[in-house]
Amino acid sequence: MWNVVFMGTPDFAVGSLKALLEAGQYHILAVVTQPDRPKGRGQKMVETPVKAFALQHWLPVFQPVKVKEPEFVQKLKEWRPDFIVVAAFGQFLTQEILDIPVYGCINVHASLLPKYRGAAPIQYAIIKGESETGVTIMRMEKGMDTGAMYSRVVVPIDAEMNFARLHDELMEKGAKLLTDTLPLIADGLQPEEQNENEATYATLLTKEMAKIDWTRPAQEVHDKVRGFDPVPGAFTCLPDGKLLKIWETRVTGSKTDAVPGTIVSVNKKEFSVACGEGELRILTVQPESKKRMPSAVFLNGHGVKAGDCFLQ
Repeated sequence: MWNVVFMGTPDFAVGSLKALLEAGQYHILAVVTQPDRPKGRGQKMVETPVKAFALQHWLPVFQPVKVKEPEFVQKLKEWRPDFIVVAAFGQFLTQEILDIPVYGCINVHASLLPKYRGAAPIQYAIIKGESETGVTIMRMEKGMDTGAMYSRVVVPIDAEMNFARLHDELMEKGAKLLTDTLPLIADGLQPEEQNENEATYATLLTKEMAKIDWTRPAQEVHDKVRGFDPVPGAFTCLPDGKLLKIWETRVTGSKTDAVPGTIVSVNKKEFSVACGEGELRILTVQPESKKRMPSAVFLNGHGVKAGDCFLQ
């Protein structure tokens, strides 16, 4: 049985922690996650998903503000882990920490490295219109997701797959890949270096990035809608200035000379918008201060009509 310190924070990391527990050959010495943070209008302190899962399974939880704090680094050394497993933890590890475990710090990264290093690889794979992505198990070093790779699994991205669906599939496939790969590392598996010339980056997402630019091609807008579902949600502005989130779209293949952002057709179920190239059919929306709804319900409330134009 191998001794493991697990470091992770969001839902994606829960899949890997759960797989380690269920494998039966790993002793979880500690679960390290980000501190609780205030959330929502009431600013109530909220536990990370990893913390909630760990407490449900009686695992010891640690939440250092900075993992490089000398007191915490000393704890890591005293635990003498075989592996430190990291999945979307959210803090950089110092070389001192990287050198602690017998078999190194092993990262579960949700992309086919060296593509999409960084904080938002799942969203970027969709937003950039990729037909496939995956999970890479890598040995960590000081650079951001630059370490040598032990294994990978490829996951196709279909034309309508959104972030939520892809996230869950990568979480499941990555967790299995992790538990399949750790014993091989202990047996001497040698990792493959990344090709720096092929590296791309997935920087932190902002709400402003979710604003729809209707001058872009319809396929590009469609990919943005998928990539930002369920958070933060791609949005545009109605003619009266109110926000409208767009949740589900289809590329029609139709051409139009209308000004981008113009509603070019409306029927009982949906409406279509002119883009810089082609039209985009809008199937599900969310008006400001309301819940998601089919476009049919939105249109019944006189949401938009042909000829209206979303504000840029």
